[in-house]
Amino acid sequence: MATFERKARFWSATFKGDAVFRAATFEGDAGFGSSTFEGDAVFWSATFMREAVFGPSTTFKGDAWFGSVAFQGDAVFRSASFRGDAGFWSATFEGDAGFGSAVFQGDARFESANFIGDARYGAATFKGKAQFESATFNGNAEFDSADFENAATVGPLVCAGEIGLSGATFGGPVTLSFAARRLECRRTRWSATGEIRLRYGTVDFAHAVFEYPLTIAAEPDPFTLTNGRQLAETALTPGVDPAVRLASLRGVDAAHLVLADVDLSRCLFAGTVHLDQLRLEGACTFDTTPSSTCWRRWLPVRFTERRVLAEEHHWRASQPGAVQGWNPAVLGAGRTGPLQLAPVYRALRKAFEDGKHEPGAADFYYGEMEMRRHAGDIPRSERNLLTAYWAVSGYGLRASRALAWLGTAMLLTILLLMTVGLPQDSPKQTATGTVPAGGGKITFEIGKDDPRNPTGNRLTGERFDQALSVTLNSVVFRSADQDLTTAGTYIEMTSRITEPILLGLAVLAVRNRVKR
Repeated sequence: MATFERKARFWSATFKGDAVFRAATFEGDAGFGSSTFEGDAVFWSATFMREAVFGPSTTFKGDAWFGSVAFQGDAVFRSASFRGDAGFWSATFEGDAGFGSAVFQGDARFESANFIGDARYGAATFKGKAQFESATFNGNAEFDSADFENAATVGPLVCAGEIGLSGATFGGPVTLSFAARRLECRRTRWSATGEIRLRYGTVDFAHAVFEYPLTIAAEPDPFTLTNGRQLAETALTPGVDPAVRLASLRGVDAAHLVLADVDLSRCLFAGTVHLDQLRLEGACTFDTTPSSTCWRRWLPVRFTERRVLAEEHHWRASQPGAVQGWNPAVLGAGRTGPLQLAPVYRALRKAFEDGKHEPGAADFYYGEMEMRRHAGDIPRSERNLLTAYWAVSGYGLRASRALAWLGTAMLLTILLLMTVGLPQDSPKQTATGTVPAGGGKITFEIGKDDPRNPTGNRLTGERFDQALSVTLNSVVFRSADQDLTTAGTYIEMTSRITEPILLGLAVLAVRNRVKR
């Protein structure tokens, strides 16, 4: 239980045998930079009251034991080389912990370690196990460009700040279990199968690379440790929604990606490769259209609820005279328009169809058609056709719209028939003939006068009943066997073409919403 009251300088020292500093107290700075520990380095329960420097280029040829050590100042292990096992279990780092470019050739054990400041493992190499079970990071945990060659599991651990894995590589199958505010995986590379189980975090997965199946899943309950207890999450704000949100998949090849119970309402998809092969499991949620009544130039606008990409929100919010309720783009989201979003909606529609989720695919079909209608690369005639398809039936997905048009068309047909289509009186058949002189066969000619255009009061109950009968029969292509004026004949012909189409669109819309 030695106590170093002043600075302890062991720069470039060589410890031939075991170096035992068990329960030692370093009241001043402790410097072991460029030192070599040829045996074991034992610092169990030691206390470093100020800065502890074990780098750069410090070499531990044996095992390095720092279990239950208290680092009250910064702990610097930059570029250190651990050739044996490195044990930091239950250690406390009150300042920043720097392990940048360190090499752990044996197991790196940080179980139950408590990092109060930031922890930096940038460009570190873990050749053995990377054990961080029950570790707590109250600041940020940086593993950018780190190399995990054989780490089967990392975590479960808690991070109140951001976990950085950008540029990191995983050489073997691995499971990452994090309860963290944010996870950065930009350009991260997986060379084998992987699983990322998360709580609370927002994940940025832009330009990540993986050649084997990778799963990103939200964990509904706290992680269970090997001892059967649940991982304590006291470092995180209590009461916060533990949902996992995906921020970006841009530049990712999604052919082997599986998402389970992930919030995709703010996810950026433009630029994702093989998006149609993305697998969505559980309750993966997307953003929706504005739910309340919005206003555009003093006119109320209400959208039918459907799944919408975050990038459509950004594009619509950027348009002149945009309806309130669309979310503007955040910094760094980039700019995308209908030309870029149409293939994204098409790929997601196919992914839902392949997953036998037809109603979900219908929303993405609607989004695809919307982007096509607003794109500037299609001919005006096609755009006009899409606009008519949208207005009449919402691309065959809005039954209420088609039924409203059908009702309007039927009412208009009834009104036109009552006013100009039904004759004044139904013409009666007449028989004319000549009786031959002296008797014999009488020949009759049966005829009927042409219908006369109506005059006087045309909006009567009797005429309404006749007009309703003609209109209802025209919807199902049946003749009403009713005498009509010339105008009424054309009105019925038009009705027998348009109204069955509207009825068919309504039936199609219902089918698309209930199909499995």
